[in-house]
Amino acid sequence: MKILVPVKRVVDYNVKIRVKADGSGVDLANVKMSMNPFDEIAVEAAVRLKEAGIASEVVAVSCGVAACQETLRTALAIGADRAILVDSDAELQPLAVAKLLKVLCDREQPQLVICGKQAIDDDANQTGQMLAALAGWPQATFASKIAIADGQATVTREIDGGLETLQLALPAVITTDLRLNEPRYATLPNIMKAKKKPLATQTPAELGVDVTPRLRTLKVAEPPSRSAGVKVADVAELLAKLKNEAKVI
Repeated sequence: MKILVPVKRVVDYNVKIRVKADGSGVDLANVKMSMNPFDEIAVEAAVRLKEAGIASEVVAVSCGVAACQETLRTALAIGADRAILVDSDAELQPLAVAKLLKVLCDREQPQLVICGKQAIDDDANQTGQMLAALAGWPQATFASKIAIADGQATVTREIDGGLETLQLALPAVITTDLRLNEPRYATLPNIMKAKKKPLATQTPAELGVDVTPRLRTLKVAEPPSRSAGVKVADVAELLAKLKNEAKVI
């Protein structure tokens, strides 16, 4: 069984985001970038299925600038077998990425696509669902447990009311939640081996996909600063402020 794992290069989750002075977007100059945390969980899930003898090959895919090769090398160091970069300097929105992945799925014929439920830069939570719709495959989102047997995937997913268990016929798309696993750290020997693993590069034009943005960002602004707290003399004053100023009671 072949597993395709899309990964995205994002601003590292430990970095404090800065908005550009003109409000046109986020300042990425001299900012540490890393693999999207949810995508790390997806890579780990795929590698564990391979280690269990369920999967035979794990293919990592990234869409974006040439620097995304670093992210793919990280996936290879974790345990992916090979990688594909769809090289593009254009702004790639979720629908465009889903279309690119659909073409790659047609070419690679994976039995399973495991991707992070969302990216921490745009929080769109759309690519996995859009890919499933374009491919006509069943999907299970927010997976906290995955089991593969007899050509079917049994997925436990987190919903507002608790947990829901779904059974999907393969091929299928699964998006990962935080509690699925804890990604391993890439060891130095595996990092060195990853440099020799195959990494193919293609462009959206070669795949026949139009990646023209459908949405336009009008303005990006930082959230308002938090106002200072207020001390009250007694319970009566507290209740008065909650009722008359905060209007919560």
